[in-house]
Amino acid sequence: MLWQEVKTLKETGAPGKVTLVVYGPWSGKEEEYFRAVINEYMKEHPDIEIKYVVMRAEDLATVMPAQFAAGISSADVIITPWAWWIVEMAKKGYVEEVTGLINEDEYVSGIVDKVKWDGKLWGVPFTMWLKPGFWYRKSFFQQHGLQEPKTWDEFMSLLDKLKNIEGVKNPIVTGDSVGWPISDIVEHFIITFGGTDLQLKLIKGEVKFNDPQVKQIFENYIVPLIKNGYFSEPIEWTTAVSKWWNGEYGLYFMGTWITGMVDDPNDLGFFPLPGCKGVVGGADYAFVPKFAAHKEEALDFLKFLATKGQEIHAAQPAGKIPTWTKVPEDKLWGPMQQVYRKIKELNLAILPDLDDSVGGDWQTLFWDQLKLLWVEPDKLDEVLNTLTENFPSS
Repeated sequence: MLWQEVKTLKETGAPGKVTLVVYGPWSGKEEEYFRAVINEYMKEHPDIEIKYVVMRAEDLATVMPAQFAAGISSADVIITPWAWWIVEMAKKGYVEEVTGLINEDEYVSGIVDKVKWDGKLWGVPFTMWLKPGFWYRKSFFQQHGLQEPKTWDEFMSLLDKLKNIEGVKNPIVTGDSVGWPISDIVEHFIITFGGTDLQLKLIKGEVKFNDPQVKQIFENYIVPLIKNGYFSEPIEWTTAVSKWWNGEYGLYFMGTWITGMVDDPNDLGFFPLPGCKGVVGGADYAFVPKFAAHKEEALDFLKFLATKGQEIHAAQPAGKIPTWTKVPEDKLWGPMQQVYRKIKELNLAILPDLDDSVGGDWQTLFWDQLKLLWVEPDKLDEVLNTLTENFPSS
């Protein structure tokens, strides 16, 4: 059905114009921010019309391989946060090689490597998000005389104070959806108490999830917080934003996109766990399918996304920063300039997202097992063994 819809779009494009079909993950406000990028490109290229279709990573992975196998593609450009999936499609011969399309030296370290395979480039990075820690309302903290913690003891003291504030259900709200909000929390604890190397070794499979150093992070920090009611039950993550903003919860661990989801981003503050030396960051990536109808125009739009398009997107209230280092800091949306500056002041390394990097069926398993842990923390051993036994072999 989708292919027929897109075919119709192409057939009804304005006379004399090339219509590019672009699939991307953003809807609602996020789509609005991305459309600013599209509109600028169409302004500079009046002979191009872009039809944007919302298609999330999970849907792409279901729909597109069958099209590619048949030698067709209903999209000219596809954008997804799953770099591993782009590489997987490239290995099957479904992706147009883009080596040389961009200057790889002009990007955040390591960000381009995720879409390289066999020494060649198969996609380009767009803007990135960061998951820097626990968000709070400055006005809420001021009203209740609360401070950002500098030590683990101060963090626990903060949670106890939040617990005793009238109207607060739990100190920390747990976001839920397909599972990534909980895995984001867990990764932050792994990086804080295991170090940045442990995050990287877990991604590579060099350390197992049932390794004692991983288990002790769960046993000493995460599980006690769950058992003692510091975390809420998982709540659909966008609903959780509203509840937290209205004072039902004190803290929310979330990515920088939250800055574009609240009424007053200038009332936002955040802090990483005391002692944390790194934050997870991830980008969206764009690629051109081998069977795209308008390959030349698609590659030009791809280059725009990887360069000037990032500057336009980062200026929107999307909570993103550019991966292209040529964008000046003062071009970022105001609230994100403050976030970006604080991360630099704290000297936090930007690390790859664990489950996004491993990908495949294991990613879903990771999310599901952590959701199980959140409601049944006594099943820690079972969870860690399941994650270990099912980790993909290299």
